[in-house]
Amino acid sequence: MNASSSIHSLSPPPPPPHLLHGHHQCIATLKGCNSYTSSLVLAGEFLVTGSSDKEIRLRSLSSLALDDETPSDDHDLVVAAGNGAVKALVSSSDNKLIISAHQDHKIRVWKIDHVSKFHHQITHLATLPTLSDRALRLLAPKSRIQVRRHKKCTWIHHVDSVSALALSTDETLLYSVSWDRTLKVWRTTDFKCLESIANAHDDAINAIALSDDGHVYTASSDTRIRVWSRQESNSKTHSLLDTLEKHDSGVNALALTGDRTVLYSGGSDGSILVWTNQAGGRMEAVGALRGHSKAILCLDVVVELVFSGSADKTVRVWRGVGRSYSCLAVLEGHKGPVKCIAAAYDHNSSTANTSNAITCLLYSGSLDCDIKVWKIFLPF
Repeated sequence: MNASSSIHSLSPPPPPPHLLHGHHQCIATLKGCNSYTSSLVLAGEFLVTGSSDKEIRLRSLSSLALDDETPSDDHDLVVAAGNGAVKALVSSSDNKLIISAHQDHKIRVWKIDHVSKFHHQITHLATLPTLSDRALRLLAPKSRIQVRRHKKCTWIHHVDSVSALALSTDETLLYSVSWDRTLKVWRTTDFKCLESIANAHDDAINAIALSDDGHVYTASSDTRIRVWSRQESNSKTHSLLDTLEKHDSGVNALALTGDRTVLYSGGSDGSILVWTNQAGGRMEAVGALRGHSKAILCLDVVVELVFSGSADKTVRVWRGVGRSYSCLAVLEGHKGPVKCIAAAYDHNSSTANTSNAITCLLYSGSLDCDIKVWKIFLPF
């Protein structure tokens, strides 16, 4: 059977905590009130978070001082839009645009303006689909599709929660996936919807990842990962290139290495499958990372380090060289499932330029309503 349980482990059984190779400490806890953090992303000097009660908050990273375990939120930039949770966030490479995906089936675009050295503001630019795009489609009868037994709408609309977003390498295209099982492609110059792939999966789509070669990876509760590609570089349409079927439970998270040659996928059974690019360009599952006791909910990659957040309330840090992986650290402290994470090298650390260690900062959002900031010291 092609199931994740039959994939051999790339990591040995986890050692006792005192024998793990990484050292870590929680340097700050950002307390939530009545809502949990459903998404987060690093955008330049900001940590941008989305909450379960429609709030988007920009917090200056400089406010997360080492000697302040509960930083003040007095200077945060906060906006609220739509209804329900902010399901996903992405930022442009210049950190001036933030794009948010929402439970109310909408996508919203925000601009961060630098007003002065200590003053920024966030402005709402657009809601997708845009009014002009919707008006254009309404004039074309073929644009309307059946979404429920007694309901029709234009094909540019998502009709369920928008679960994940991704920008193309050149940032000319925005991709969105939804629990409505569609994959949509938007042009970022005017945010017009260029394409919608209906029934891209047989169940809700939970995650998306893009590679530099134009391949689009989508992961679903139907246990499959699908690979899509434009037939030509200037083509507006995508076609199904491959279906990866080694998971035996729903797939909740995806992450690609910086060189896009290794794909990680997190399943509801607690396993992380490792896929590598083989001859011919096809991704093959070469092994699994096991250690979490419950579903993988989020993944992130920083060079050779893999970070995984789980419903078991922990975050694990993995390092891989070839097909040999080890768990370097287990971060414990959350009282609920870890819903979202973001990691980055700490370039300001005293160890950043040394030859024997590296330092990472990890931000984790949990259903316990807290965001924790972790400093992780790892030997080379």
